[in-house]
Amino acid sequence: MSEKTIFQKIIDREIPAPLVYEDELVAAFNDINPQAPTHVLIVPKKVIPRVGDAEAEDQATLGALLLAAGKIADKLGVKPRDKGFRLVINHGKDAGETVPHMHVHLLAGRDLAWPPG
Repeated sequence: MSEKTIFQKIIDREIPAPLVYEDELVAAFNDINPQAPTHVLIVPKKVIPRVGDAEAEDQATLGALLLAAGKIADKLGVKPRDKGFRLVINHGKDAGETVPHMHVHLLAGRDLAWPPG
């Protein structure tokens, strides 16, 4: 991929965005079009276009995304069972993907009906 995604530009500090969380593998920030009162995007610093494009060597990064989600949910106070949160990963246009840089949506703060969408 020759052109940087908006997520890469945020990670590289080319576009300002307050980070909710950051470690060596992951950065997280609030979604600019939130679908819930809490809507955080958790993005690997390594570009993996889609979850289905991940390789065996991405295993640590994939695990880091989920571990970060738990830490962020705890930090934001949405981790207790009586509150809860949802994690979503979209793959492809029909699933709602708009940025070709894999990311996890952390949604919370309202009743999240099932089935989604």
